[in-house]
Amino acid sequence: MRTLFILLGKELRSFFFSPVAYVVLALFMVISGFSFSQAITLMGEKPTETSIVQWTFYPRWFFFYFFFLFPLITMRLFAEEQKTGTLESLLTAPVRAVHVLLAKFFSAFIFYVILWIPNLVYLGILHWVSDGRVLIPLGSLGGAFLIILLIGLFHIAVGCLASALTRNQIVAAIICFTLILLHFLLGMFLLLMAKDVPVEYMGIVNYFATTQHISYFTIGLIDSRAIVYYVSFTVLLLTITHQVLEYRRWKA
Repeated sequence: MRTLFILLGKELRSFFFSPVAYVVLALFMVISGFSFSQAITLMGEKPTETSIVQWTFYPRWFFFYFFFLFPLITMRLFAEEQKTGTLESLLTAPVRAVHVLLAKFFSAFIFYVILWIPNLVYLGILHWVSDGRVLIPLGSLGGAFLIILLIGLFHIAVGCLASALTRNQIVAAIICFTLILLHFLLGMFLLLMAKDVPVEYMGIVNYFATTQHISYFTIGLIDSRAIVYYVSFTVLLLTITHQVLEYRRWKA
């Protein structure tokens, strides 16, 4: 475990020493700030049953920028070290490949979590400015953050695999974005076909649809099937990535 924490500290420092991290952080704060201001504007125009949490974490434009986040975070994790030749040196050092993988994975995930902290600040400021008149349902807020974190785990695992497969960061970003988009479109396709699906199979359709997961969790409805789904696929993808790293280790 000591080795893992040492590598994790190294990866976190490399994240925040990179200008790309601050560019991503700045862009995301601008976009999330705009999304939050739009949510307040829409709620002020007319009465609505949709809570501020749903407007913040599940607006109509959410997926237009959400998918671009993960390729930017993960594209350099392994690809950059493969290009510079430092990955082979790291894998042949007296450290386990699983420690290298988990250090890079959790450093990316920690950075991802940091990106969402301003949204909590926005909601806190809104609650303070409105003197509590704007209802912020804690169940919906907890559910929204839980599904955002679960989806983040899964998509970062996709990015780790994509970055481990190539030496080129741009190619890694394209692979990551393509896989994430295909997963999303699969869920959308199943939802569109749901009208022709027998009722007893609707659970399977909802199991794969990311939009359904977010819509449920942002109203405070915690679905354990979604938790199992994202955690299971995260572990599967990390296992595949570990095998890729082991192959490179023995090849080196």
